[in-house]
Amino acid sequence: MKATKDHVTRQSWIRPESIHKRSENTMQPEVNIRPATMDDCAPIAALMSESARVLARPDYPGDVIEAALSSGALGLDTQLIKDETYYLVFVGRALTACGGWSFRRALFGAAGEKVRNADWLDPAVDDARIRAFFVHPHFARRGLGSLLLTHCEKAAQMAGFESFALAATLPGKRLYKAHGYIATDAIKYGVGGGQTMHGLLMTKRPLRHAKPVSTMSRIPKLATTVVAMGFD
Repeated sequence: MKATKDHVTRQSWIRPESIHKRSENTMQPEVNIRPATMDDCAPIAALMSESARVLARPDYPGDVIEAALSSGALGLDTQLIKDETYYLVFVGRALTACGGWSFRRALFGAAGEKVRNADWLDPAVDDARIRAFFVHPHFARRGLGSLLLTHCEKAAQMAGFESFALAATLPGKRLYKAHGYIATDAIKYGVGGGQTMHGLLMTKRPLRHAKPVSTMSRIPKLATTVVAMGFD
C-alpha cells in the first residue's frame, strides 16, 4: 500500500501532556520526520553520544556508557539507512531525535557489530525490530519518542508486520512500557573493558492478528510527517 498524506496524523500522535499551550500570537515550532540518509551519519552519531551520556547516566555508570558507545553496542547501524527504515525528527531546523525499525533479525548494534544478523524476517511469524531510539537531552520527555515510535510501527505494519520486538536500555524501557511493550527477558551484553550493559528484551503483540503475510514484496515508504508542537 502506497503511503500518502492520509497516513499523517497531526498532534494525535503526541501525548496530550507533552503539548504546551502558546498564545495565539506565538508561532509553534514545526516537527518533521524524514528518512535518514548516509549524509546524516555524523550528526546522528553526535546525537546518540549526547543522548546516551546525559539521559542514560541515572541508570548506567559513565564507564559503561563510554564502553557501549566505543564498542558500537550503542551506535548507528547504517544498514537501516540503506533499507530506508531509519528516521530523523526535527523541531524547526534542530535534529532532536532518531530511531527506526527493521525487517532484519538484528536487535541492536552498530554496523560491523558481531551481534548483527542481516537475515530478513518473515512477517507471518517474526516480530519487526524497533531500533536505536535516541532523543536529544534538551527535548527529552516532550513526546518526540512517542511520535517516532508510532511512525515506525505504522511503517512496519504497512510492510505486513503486526508485532514488534526490541532490546531496550534501562532508561528506554519507560517509553516502550508506556506504549504496550512487555519485558520478556533480561539482556546482558559485554561492551569491552570488562564492562557489561544490562537491558531488556521487550515485545508488543496485538490481541488480534491480521491475516498473515508470508513474504514482503517491497518495503513501503511513509510520507514525511509534519506536526505542530509547542515547546517551553
